[in-house]
Amino acid sequence: MSKIRVELNSGAVRELLKSSEMAAACKAEADAIAKRCGAGYSSDSYTGKNRVNAMVYPESNAAKEDNSENNTLLRSLK
Repeated sequence: MSKIRVELNSGAVRELLKSSEMAAACKAEADAIAKRCGAGYSSDSYTGKNRVNAMVYPESNAAKEDNSENNTLLRSLK
């Protein structure tokens, strides 16, 4: 069996991680998670220094209490 060596193109990987396609994919996943959480949860995405980031957070006080009592955000990741 031969050994395979893979060498990544760092510049291309960096470009991929910051691309608009990756931003759309991350935003879509964050939106789906927020939808599974229910009312009062929102999602957002932004391009950071190294890659695109997405987050889901409780926006209303009721959602904050719900997340605190039931770990809604954590459970919606499954």
